[in-house]
Formats: sequence, C-alpha cells, structure tokens
Amino acid sequence: MGLQNLEKLVGRWSLEGEWSGHSRYRWADGKRFLFQEFDITNGERRHVGLEVIGHLQPMGEAPTPEIWSRAYFFNSGLTLDYVYEMEGQDLTIWFRRKGSDNRMRGHFSPDGSHYTAAWEWPGGGYEIQGRRLE
Repeated sequence: MGLQNLEKLVGRWSLEGEWSGHSRYRWADGKRFLFQEFDITNGERRHVGLEVIGHLQPMGEAPTPEIWSRAYFFNSGLTLDYVYEMEGQDLTIWFRRKGSDNRMRGHFSPDGSHYTAAWEWPGGGYEIQGRRLE
C-alpha cells in the first residue's frame, strides 16, 4: 500500500466525540512523509503533538511495505508507534504493530468531507467523528 493512499487525510479536521479538538495533515516536501499536527482533549486530558507518517527505510534497505508512524506528544513526552492501512474509504490505524487488538477503524464519506471512527482495545474504546474544515 502506498503512502499516496492517505491523500484523503490531507487538510484540517474538527474532531468530536469522547475526544474533541482539531488536527491537520500535510505533506512534507517530496511527499515521502505525511505530518499530522494535533490538539485533542478528553475531559481534563489534553494532547498536543506531531505525528510523522511514512514507510520505514533503514540505511541501505528497501522501504517497508507497511506505513508506520511515530506520534510525539509535546506536553507529556510520550512517543507512540502506529501502522496505517487505507483501503478505499476505510482506514485502520494499528497501535504498535499491524494486527494489534488496539486499533482504530474509520470510514470516510464518499465526498471525503467527514468520517466516523472507533478506537477499540480489550476492555475499552471510544468513538469520534471528523469533519473537514478545509
């Protein structure tokens, strides 16, 4: 799966649900990486940060087939890894590795103006909705 499959994420989004706030996806020069800047809140918990999304490519090796990301949480210092998978209008984001039981499954509207998604893991989860702002 190519990184270009994530093109429908590019833009600014308003997020609503158990987590609310906004995010912005934009391409890095050369379109080899996608950045997500986020500012989201759940109750008293606020997360502000940057996620870098792309294929892993160690020195002298071919790029991985999977699309990996690392999210940097500025206010807590957390660094979390994910694997992205987009098939048609459906997006899955796996926490730590593909196939994990901690994942987000989302579905985009046909015109790409909004999506619904749910994070789920053993014993928990939450739902969110995204609305394109630009």
